[in-house]
Amino acid sequence: MARLKILMAPDARLKKVAEKVEKVDESIQKILDDMLETMYAANGIGLAATQVDIHKRLVVIDVECDENGMNKKPLYFINPELVKTSDDLNVYQEGCLSLPNAFDEVERPATCTVKALDYNGKEFTMDCEGLLATCIQHEIDHLDGIIFADHLSRLKRTRMLTKLEKSKKRKEYSDEIFQY
Repeated sequence: MARLKILMAPDARLKKVAEKVEKVDESIQKILDDMLETMYAANGIGLAATQVDIHKRLVVIDVECDENGMNKKPLYFINPELVKTSDDLNVYQEGCLSLPNAFDEVERPATCTVKALDYNGKEFTMDCEGLLATCIQHEIDHLDGIIFADHLSRLKRTRMLTKLEKSKKRKEYSDEIFQY
């Protein structure tokens, strides 16, 4: 496995819409493995392929992993699509590996149902709630060229991106994981 470089906002490549995966094979599984390693190395709970400059509809998530990387329960979503979302809304303090140290409240449907292919290409449907529902919606947004800051007011988004640009200039993030 290999660690991939995570794109940092406002990189224009984060706005590119990902393409559907036509065939799940060893090359796709290798990308998923590398994405998972990258996500764990960056202490994340979700990562979309778009964030590592691979514009395929691939997502890895692990919301049950503790801060020491124990109790890992990775989930793989190939070509994920939301087939149902609730009218009830939840507000979560979201963050993003492409916007390090930036957090804000985002309102999303409290529950959702996602349809996808698993690591081996088998179709599945999953009902999600709580943090998992928020995370899968956040990652699918990435595949559609949307970052969580796009859900904020123009003022909050501008402040967040300006602060991130200043941090990048000071090289506060490791070149090993982040690409700017």
